[in-house]
Amino acid sequence: MASPDAVLAISNETVVVIVVIVAIDLFAITFSLSFARRRRAQRDADAAVTAAMLGEPAPKMPRPVSRREFFRRSLVASLLVFGAEFGGATIAFLWPNLKGGFGSVINAGKLTDVLAYIAENDQPFYSGTGRFYIVPYDGHPDEDSDYAGEGVTSEGIMPLYQRCVHLGCRVPFCQQSQWFECPCHGSKYNAAGEYKFGPAPRGMDRFKVTVTEAGDVLVDTAVVVLGPPRGADTINEPPAGPFCVAPG
Repeated sequence: MASPDAVLAISNETVVVIVVIVAIDLFAITFSLSFARRRRAQRDADAAVTAAMLGEPAPKMPRPVSRREFFRRSLVASLLVFGAEFGGATIAFLWPNLKGGFGSVINAGKLTDVLAYIAENDQPFYSGTGRFYIVPYDGHPDEDSDYAGEGVTSEGIMPLYQRCVHLGCRVPFCQQSQWFECPCHGSKYNAAGEYKFGPAPRGMDRFKVTVTEAGDVLVDTAVVVLGPPRGADTINEPPAGPFCVAPG
Protein backbone atom coordinates (compact mmCIF):
# COMPACT_ATOMS: atom_id res chain seq x y z
CA MET A 1 0.00 0.00 0.00
CA ALA A 2 1.43 3.35 -1.00
CA SER A 3 2.14 5.89 1.73
CA PRO A 4 0.71 9.41 1.59
CA ASP A 5 4.14 10.81 0.73
CA ALA A 6 4.11 8.77 -2.47
CA VAL A 7 0.97 10.47 -3.76
CA LEU A 8 1.76 13.18 -6.29
CA ALA A 9 -0.30 16.22 -5.36
CA ILE A 10 -0.05 19.97 -5.75
CA SER A 11 -0.89 21.80 -2.55
CA ASN A 12 -3.19 24.79 -2.47
CA GLU A 13 -0.33 26.95 -1.19
CA THR A 14 1.75 26.10 -4.26
CA VAL A 15 -1.09 27.04 -6.62
CA VAL A 16 -1.65 30.33 -4.81
CA VAL A 17 2.07 31.18 -5.06
CA ILE A 18 2.01 30.43 -8.79
CA VAL A 19 -1.03 32.66 -9.27
CA VAL A 20 0.58 35.54 -7.39
CA ILE A 21 3.76 35.24 -9.43
CA VAL A 22 1.78 35.21 -12.70
CA ALA A 23 -0.22 38.26 -11.61
CA ILE A 24 2.97 40.16 -10.71
CA ASP A 25 4.52 39.20 -14.04
CA LEU A 26 1.45 40.42 -15.95
CA PHE A 27 1.53 43.73 -14.10
CA ALA A 28 5.27 44.12 -14.69
CA ILE A 29 4.89 43.34 -18.40
CA THR A 30 2.01 45.82 -18.79
CA PHE A 31 3.94 48.51 -16.94
CA SER A 32 7.11 47.87 -18.97
CA LEU A 33 5.23 48.05 -22.26
CA SER A 34 3.59 51.33 -21.27
CA PHE A 35 6.96 52.76 -20.21
CA ALA A 36 8.63 51.62 -23.43
CA ARG A 37 5.79 53.08 -25.52
CA ARG A 38 6.17 56.42 -23.77
CA ARG A 39 9.94 56.44 -24.29
CA ARG A 40 9.48 55.64 -27.98
CA ALA A 41 6.93 58.42 -28.36
CA GLN A 42 9.34 60.86 -26.71
CA ARG A 43 12.16 59.81 -29.04
CA ASP A 44 9.91 60.21 -32.08
CA ALA A 45 8.88 63.66 -30.92
CA ASP A 46 12.54 64.68 -30.45
CA ALA A 47 13.36 63.31 -33.90
CA ALA A 48 10.52 65.33 -35.43
CA VAL A 49 11.79 68.55 -33.80
CA THR A 50 15.33 67.85 -35.01
CA ALA A 51 14.10 67.17 -38.56
CA ALA A 52 12.12 70.40 -38.58
CA MET A 53 15.17 72.39 -37.48
CA LEU A 54 17.26 70.81 -40.26
CA GLY A 55 14.58 71.25 -42.87
CA GLU A 56 14.16 67.55 -43.41
CA PRO A 57 10.83 65.79 -43.77
CA ALA A 58 9.40 64.78 -40.44
CA PRO A 59 9.51 61.05 -39.70
CA LYS A 60 6.27 59.15 -39.62
CA MET A 61 4.83 59.55 -36.15
CA PRO A 62 2.79 56.79 -34.48
CA ARG A 63 -0.81 57.57 -33.79
CA PRO A 64 -1.07 59.11 -30.34
CA VAL A 65 -3.03 57.19 -27.73
CA SER A 66 -6.11 59.05 -26.67
CA ARG A 67 -7.18 59.29 -23.07
CA ARG A 68 -10.20 57.10 -23.76
CA GLU A 69 -8.06 54.41 -25.41
CA PHE A 70 -5.56 54.56 -22.57
CA PHE A 71 -8.26 53.97 -19.97
CA ARG A 72 -9.77 51.22 -22.10
CA ARG A 73 -6.46 49.39 -22.34
CA SER A 74 -5.85 49.83 -18.62
CA LEU A 75 -9.30 48.44 -17.87
CA VAL A 76 -8.71 45.41 -20.10
CA ALA A 77 -5.32 44.77 -18.49
CA SER A 78 -6.84 45.06 -15.01
CA LEU A 79 -9.62 42.65 -15.92
CA LEU A 80 -7.09 40.16 -17.27
CA VAL A 81 -5.04 40.35 -14.08
CA PHE A 82 -8.17 40.02 -11.92
CA GLY A 83 -9.39 37.10 -14.02
CA ALA A 84 -6.04 35.33 -13.63
CA GLU A 85 -6.07 35.84 -9.86
CA PHE A 86 -9.71 34.75 -9.47
CA GLY A 87 -9.25 31.73 -11.72
CA GLY A 88 -6.10 30.68 -9.90
CA ALA A 89 -7.74 31.10 -6.49
CA THR A 90 -10.71 29.02 -7.67
CA ILE A 91 -8.43 26.27 -8.92
CA ALA A 92 -6.50 26.35 -5.64
CA PHE A 93 -9.75 26.01 -3.68
CA LEU A 94 -11.11 23.16 -5.78
CA TRP A 95 -7.83 21.33 -6.32
CA PRO A 96 -7.91 18.02 -4.43
CA ASN A 97 -5.23 17.99 -1.80
CA LEU A 98 -4.62 14.26 -1.44
CA LYS A 99 -1.46 14.48 0.61
CA GLY A 100 -2.38 13.49 4.14
CA GLY A 101 -6.06 14.49 3.91
CA PHE A 102 -9.37 12.71 3.56
CA GLY A 103 -9.34 10.59 0.42
CA SER A 104 -5.82 9.31 0.99
CA VAL A 105 -4.04 6.94 3.35
CA ILE A 106 -4.18 8.38 6.88
CA ASN A 107 -1.63 7.48 9.52
CA ALA A 108 -3.77 7.32 12.67
CA GLY A 109 -0.76 6.76 14.93
CA LYS A 110 0.72 3.83 16.78
CA LEU A 111 -1.50 0.85 17.49
CA THR A 112 -0.47 0.86 21.15
CA ASP A 113 -1.48 4.52 21.49
CA VAL A 114 -4.83 3.92 19.78
CA LEU A 115 -5.66 0.96 22.01
CA ALA A 116 -4.52 2.85 25.11
CA TYR A 117 -6.79 5.78 24.25
CA ILE A 118 -9.78 3.48 23.76
CA ALA A 119 -9.14 1.71 27.06
CA GLU A 120 -8.56 4.87 29.09
CA ASN A 121 -11.52 6.84 27.69
CA ASP A 122 -13.97 3.99 27.18
CA GLN A 123 -14.79 5.29 23.71
CA PRO A 124 -13.51 4.87 20.13
CA PHE A 125 -10.43 6.65 18.86
CA TYR A 126 -11.48 9.48 16.52
CA SER A 127 -9.55 10.96 13.59
CA GLY A 128 -10.89 14.31 12.43
CA THR A 129 -8.53 14.37 9.46
CA GLY A 130 -9.69 10.97 8.23
CA ARG A 131 -13.32 11.36 9.38
CA PHE A 132 -13.36 7.95 10.97
CA TYR A 133 -13.55 6.17 14.31
CA ILE A 134 -11.32 3.27 15.25
CA VAL A 135 -13.09 0.68 17.37
CA PRO A 136 -11.84 -2.54 18.92
CA TYR A 137 -13.34 -5.49 17.10
CA ASP A 138 -13.36 -9.16 18.02
CA GLY A 139 -16.70 -10.07 16.47
CA HIS A 140 -17.50 -13.28 14.67
CA PRO A 141 -19.32 -12.70 11.36
CA ASP A 142 -21.50 -15.38 9.91
CA GLU A 143 -19.36 -17.80 7.91
CA ASP A 144 -21.87 -17.63 5.05
CA SER A 145 -21.50 -13.86 4.64
CA ASP A 146 -18.55 -11.56 4.07
CA TYR A 147 -20.39 -8.36 4.89
CA ALA A 148 -17.53 -6.92 6.96
CA GLY A 149 -15.49 -6.52 3.78
CA GLU A 150 -11.98 -7.76 3.19
CA GLY A 151 -9.27 -5.75 4.88
CA VAL A 152 -11.45 -3.62 7.18
CA THR A 153 -10.04 -5.24 10.33
CA SER A 154 -6.46 -5.72 11.47
CA GLU A 155 -4.86 -6.50 14.82
CA GLY A 156 -8.23 -6.34 16.57
CA ILE A 157 -9.30 -2.89 15.34
CA MET A 158 -11.69 -1.60 12.67
CA PRO A 159 -12.21 1.92 11.24
CA LEU A 160 -15.78 3.19 10.84
CA TYR A 161 -16.73 6.10 8.58
CA GLN A 162 -18.29 8.83 10.72
CA ARG A 163 -21.08 9.51 8.18
CA CYS A 164 -24.54 8.13 8.87
CA VAL A 165 -25.62 5.92 5.96
CA HIS A 166 -29.13 7.39 6.13
CA LEU A 167 -28.62 11.04 5.12
CA GLY A 168 -24.95 11.68 5.83
CA CYS A 169 -24.99 13.29 9.29
CA ARG A 170 -21.97 12.77 11.49
CA VAL A 171 -22.73 10.01 14.01
CA PRO A 172 -21.30 10.69 17.49
CA PHE A 173 -20.54 7.97 20.02
CA CYS A 174 -22.80 7.90 23.07
CA GLN A 175 -20.81 7.34 26.25
CA GLN A 176 -23.91 6.19 28.14
CA SER A 177 -25.18 3.54 25.78
CA GLN A 178 -21.80 2.70 24.23
CA TRP A 179 -23.50 2.85 20.84
CA PHE A 180 -23.23 5.22 17.89
CA GLU A 181 -26.36 7.38 17.75
CA CYS A 182 -27.26 9.75 14.91
CA PRO A 183 -28.73 13.01 16.24
CA CYS A 184 -30.52 13.81 12.98
CA HIS A 185 -33.07 10.99 12.64
CA GLY A 186 -32.26 8.62 15.48
CA SER A 187 -30.46 5.82 13.69
CA LYS A 188 -28.48 3.71 16.13
CA TYR A 189 -25.54 1.37 15.67
CA ASN A 190 -23.77 -0.84 18.18
CA ALA A 191 -20.08 -0.51 19.08
CA ALA A 192 -19.11 -2.32 15.87
CA GLY A 193 -21.19 0.03 13.72
CA GLU A 194 -23.86 -2.59 13.05
CA TYR A 195 -27.42 -1.36 12.50
CA LYS A 196 -29.81 -1.61 15.44
CA PHE A 197 -32.60 1.00 15.14
CA GLY A 198 -33.81 3.86 12.98
CA PRO A 199 -34.17 4.61 9.27
CA ALA A 200 -30.59 3.74 8.27
CA PRO A 201 -30.58 1.08 5.52
CA ARG A 202 -27.46 -0.75 6.83
CA GLY A 203 -24.62 -0.53 9.29
CA MET A 204 -21.94 2.15 9.29
CA ASP A 205 -19.52 2.06 6.38
CA ARG A 206 -15.88 1.10 6.91
CA PHE A 207 -12.40 1.76 5.55
CA LYS A 208 -9.58 -0.66 4.93
CA VAL A 209 -6.84 -0.69 7.54
CA THR A 210 -3.35 -2.12 7.86
CA VAL A 211 -0.89 -2.14 10.73
CA THR A 212 2.74 -1.87 9.68
CA GLU A 213 5.64 -3.74 11.24
CA ALA A 214 6.51 -0.51 13.06
CA GLY A 215 3.04 -0.47 14.62
CA ASP A 216 1.57 2.40 12.56
CA VAL A 217 -2.16 2.24 11.87
CA LEU A 218 -2.79 3.17 8.22
CA VAL A 219 -6.39 3.78 7.17
CA ASP A 220 -7.19 4.07 3.46
CA THR A 221 -10.01 6.64 3.14
CA ALA A 222 -9.96 6.60 -0.66
CA VAL A 223 -12.47 3.75 -0.90
CA VAL A 224 -15.58 3.38 1.26
CA VAL A 225 -16.51 -0.20 2.12
CA LEU A 226 -20.27 -0.54 2.57
CA GLY A 227 -21.44 -1.49 6.04
CA PRO A 228 -23.17 -4.74 7.02
CA PRO A 229 -26.85 -5.24 6.21
CA ARG A 230 -29.64 -4.94 8.75
CA GLY A 231 -29.82 -7.88 11.09
CA ALA A 232 -26.06 -8.37 11.38
CA ASP A 233 -24.90 -8.69 14.98
CA THR A 234 -21.41 -10.10 15.45
CA ILE A 235 -20.68 -8.76 18.95
CA ASN A 236 -24.04 -9.28 20.69
CA GLU A 237 -23.73 -6.23 22.93
CA PRO A 238 -26.96 -4.49 24.07
CA PRO A 239 -26.83 -0.82 25.06
CA ALA A 240 -24.84 -0.30 28.25
CA GLY A 241 -27.13 2.49 29.48
CA PRO A 242 -29.73 5.06 28.43
CA PHE A 243 -29.60 6.45 24.90
CA CYS A 244 -28.22 9.92 24.19
CA VAL A 245 -30.75 10.35 21.37
CA ALA A 246 -34.38 9.45 22.05
CA PRO A 247 -35.69 6.66 19.81
CA GLY A 248 -37.52 8.00 16.76
